[in-house]
Amino acid sequence: MIEILITMAGIIGAGKSSLTEILAKELGSTPYFEPVKDNPVLPLFYKGNEIAARKRKEGNKDATNPYAFLLQIYFLNKRFAMIKKAMQDDNNVLDRSIYEDAIFMKMNADEGNATPIEWNVYESLLDNMMEELPYAAHKKRPDLMVMIDVSYQTMINRIKKRGRKFEQVEVDPSLEQYYKKLLRYYADWRDNYDQSDLLVVNGDKYDFIGNRDDRNIVLDDIEERLVELGHLSTEEYLKIKSRRE
Repeated sequence: MIEILITMAGIIGAGKSSLTEILAKELGSTPYFEPVKDNPVLPLFYKGNEIAARKRKEGNKDATNPYAFLLQIYFLNKRFAMIKKAMQDDNNVLDRSIYEDAIFMKMNADEGNATPIEWNVYESLLDNMMEELPYAAHKKRPDLMVMIDVSYQTMINRIKKRGRKFEQVEVDPSLEQYYKKLLRYYADWRDNYDQSDLLVVNGDKYDFIGNRDDRNIVLDDIEERLVELGHLSTEEYLKIKSRRE
């Protein structure tokens, strides 16, 4: 029986949920998806960003997004519960995890959308959660972190395609600057991630959603890495690969 825990990472619109679904089906595992549709804070956060940016432009340099801290605590709680549950089982793929959570709060603090006090409270809570996580499950960390790396244009194309109004640059032009900065924070996170083995997928080069050949290349890369790490046998990999050919 395959016993693998895979976590996904990547910016908004990178294709994390799609690749999670594809990979879970490939490995016969359980996919875990972060709730977005039923998130009552997310639309408020985007509106708060717009309001804060306008106030700073008008001269209020201390204007913050009143929903930044609330949103991040909401996500942190959901991500902690999700990975804790996944780590108690044997074969799961998560479309986002607690390991990239701090990217957003750090950026909001740096940009003035959250206060230094809010950042300190958040960081302390996250540290406490990470210390407790190994005691809450028999797995101590993911077997593999898969990051989907995309450019701004690829990101925007996918955001347009999925059609969430509050994510669209056309609706809120300030999102262009927000997204481009977030890409830089993700690049820094990628270069410094050390919680588990990391595999970076080139989301610009490989259309794993719409192109079958590209999808197979990405799946092979992930599964071959799992074989190298000892989480998947060569026999299991060849058997899985033969089912899609």
